[in-house]
Amino acid sequence: MFKPDRNKARTGEIIEFERDSILVKGKVLPSNTRNSIVVDISAMEDYDKLNHGYPNVVVSHKNYRVIDGG
Repeated sequence: MFKPDRNKARTGEIIEFERDSILVKGKVLPSNTRNSIVVDISAMEDYDKLNHGYPNVVVSHKNYRVIDGG
């Protein structure tokens, strides 16, 4: 089961989150959002399987964990 952490990601860091039962990784982009972050997921290996249609996704601070400090 996926467990988010309480760390807030900063621009350039790599995070992971769960979307439609798939573990997704992406790089945090600059944004002015307060309760969420914008993440570029286009470099992910299985990006085409997500059928998301957009290279960026918004993720709440409650729903991800930081995996690399960038």
